[in-house]
Amino acid sequence: MPAEAFRTIGIDPGSRVTGIGIVEARNQSLHYIHSECVRTGTGSLGSRLVEIHQRVRDVIERFQPASGAIEKVFVSANPQSALVLGQARGSALLALAESQLEISEYSALEIKRAITGTGRAKKEQVQHMVRVLLGMDRKPPQDAADALACAICHLHYAEVRQRQTVARSADQIEKSKGL
Repeated sequence: MPAEAFRTIGIDPGSRVTGIGIVEARNQSLHYIHSECVRTGTGSLGSRLVEIHQRVRDVIERFQPASGAIEKVFVSANPQSALVLGQARGSALLALAESQLEISEYSALEIKRAITGTGRAKKEQVQHMVRVLLGMDRKPPQDAADALACAICHLHYAEVRQRQTVARSADQIEKSKGL
């Protein structure tokens, strides 16, 4: 990777389908690296959680991201569904933590806003904008698009945080000159 490159993994957790996406920011542009949907099928919850964990670990090992971003749990009307989703998310979070990645969490609203400009965007709009932002020749599958969107969101927020840090440092230097 060039010195200016920063690679991140985005994860859209699900107990049946988990999206994984790798995006790289390089020279002020975004580049698609990899995406996939981990389809765990209908086996026991334990075996599905192991599969999610292992696939996330495999992708981290293969593509060596510097950070990880994961979508926060959406609170649904069905508490049991929310619990199972939380367990799938925990399995992916464990893989990120074991790899000693910096982990950031974003709500669906934050991700949609970063990708489309509005938190009320439909899934198809997110999918389309991911394709456009990454210069892909076709739309990625829905769950992979959501994971890529999470990674893009993280890269966007990381850039904003970096600019704020640089601005604060410049202010501190100016203040110290005035003393």
